[in-house]
Amino acid sequence: MQNLLVDVLRQGVLIIIHTYALEKGWSLILEYTIGASAVARGITPNLALFFGGQDNLPSFLARHTLPGLGVVVDPCAAVLIILITLLLCLGIKESSTVQSIVTTVNVSVMLFIIIVGGYLGFKTGWVGYELPSGYFPYGVNGMFSGSAIVFFSYIGFDSVTSTAEEVKNPQRDLPIGISTALAICCVLYMLVSAVIVGLVPYYALNPDTPISSAFSSYGMEWAVYIITTGAVTALFSSLLGSVLPQPRVFMAMARDGLLPSFFSDIHRSTQIPLKSTIVTGLFAAVLAFFMDVSQLAGMVSVGTLLAFTTVAVSVLIIRYVPPDEVPIPTSLLTSVDPLLRHSGDGIEEDVTISPVGLASYSYNNDLHDKSDVLLEHPLIIKEETKEQRSEKSRRKLAAWTISLLCIGILIVTGSAAAERCPRLLRVTLFGVGVVILLCSIIVLACIKQDDTRHTFGHSGGFACPFVPFLPAACILINTYLLIDLGVATWLRVSVWLLIGLLIYLFYGRTHSSLLNAIYVPSARADEIHRTHANHLA
Repeated sequence: MQNLLVDVLRQGVLIIIHTYALEKGWSLILEYTIGASAVARGITPNLALFFGGQDNLPSFLARHTLPGLGVVVDPCAAVLIILITLLLCLGIKESSTVQSIVTTVNVSVMLFIIIVGGYLGFKTGWVGYELPSGYFPYGVNGMFSGSAIVFFSYIGFDSVTSTAEEVKNPQRDLPIGISTALAICCVLYMLVSAVIVGLVPYYALNPDTPISSAFSSYGMEWAVYIITTGAVTALFSSLLGSVLPQPRVFMAMARDGLLPSFFSDIHRSTQIPLKSTIVTGLFAAVLAFFMDVSQLAGMVSVGTLLAFTTVAVSVLIIRYVPPDEVPIPTSLLTSVDPLLRHSGDGIEEDVTISPVGLASYSYNNDLHDKSDVLLEHPLIIKEETKEQRSEKSRRKLAAWTISLLCIGILIVTGSAAAERCPRLLRVTLFGVGVVILLCSIIVLACIKQDDTRHTFGHSGGFACPFVPFLPAACILINTYLLIDLGVATWLRVSVWLLIGLLIYLFYGRTHSSLLNAIYVPSARADEIHRTHANHLA
């Protein structure tokens, strides 16, 4: 009976892990795929400036409305994504070279906008800021709603992590590259936005070509061509950053058995997931051909914000309640154990406590019969020491506190965004949420973090600072932005997430690499992964 209970609990944990992994990956695919489509839809109005307007574009590049459906198709956007896909099929080095050239052009054009636009602004008195409605015509909520929509501008930074296998020293180079690029882009984005909105009132900007229209209003038609060139190269660069990680996310999910193995095939000569690259590129091209930017932008922001929020919650879990044991695929354990034995550090016969604290199993050096290794050994009950009971209480308190932290954030953000609710109810809920949130942060700050947090998974590299304050702030801001995206956007995203859940139920659940996994202590798992990586190198 107790063995049955252990198996049921382990299966429940596996289902949670599988669902979490699939929905996290599915959110990233939503972010990258639809983000690429949304960016590509911006290429047509910018190219039209070179031809003297939308009406002068060649018919095979111009937008058309399908009769009877009212859908505006954009062949130019689809062609651009296909070209990006073909470039990525050549290999990571070739696409990196093109990306470097395009990025140099982008930065040069943005510096031109900041310097020349700033000169015009100081010369004319920044007429865009002299509005009767004031600096915040839609209030703070309007500002956050706009921020939620354009949040997908930052999707390129987390996509860098998907190329970790193609970086020489990812633990050192990726954090430096992401933080440096993020800081530079934030400064450039804010300066460009401040200049353009100051040159022309926000309602006078052309939504398709806002920067070019701002300079055109001052009679600087020659500058339009420079800015349009920068806009086209910026779109090209953004597309590279959006299309590049898609096949690598598919590849990682396929390796875990959550998607068919077709997506994990690596091309011998280019060393990239060629099949995944072609499939994701064609899918993004179809979306760009049919869907409107306004529909795509909100969906992209949901995917981005969901992914970032999930990471922030995961940081808290790993710091305070990391799993005592982690599942290791039987095939990996079989391939690594001879290497560990050769080094004199094989998988010894020891007893470990499961994460739910119910039972522990012995590991046998004879790994030839893996299917029965967990059943051959009797259940062993160990008497808990005072330190173990204290650690269990700490983990339970931390787990409940993290849950209350998330509940408090939902109450705070929900009450702040519910403008149609009675004021007294909003204020009451907001106050309750703030109390829960602050108490949870204080408790987490006082609780000792788990001693094994640095050995969970792969040790070394960058670690999130200012825990729990930074993750809590990230969850709070992202949740508020998610709530502000509107019901229509959430309905479209819900359909996407439902598709991902159905894929898991009908395929991933029965093909996962963790289906017949063996649970080993987290420190041992880190050693196994490190030995496997060194062997492959």
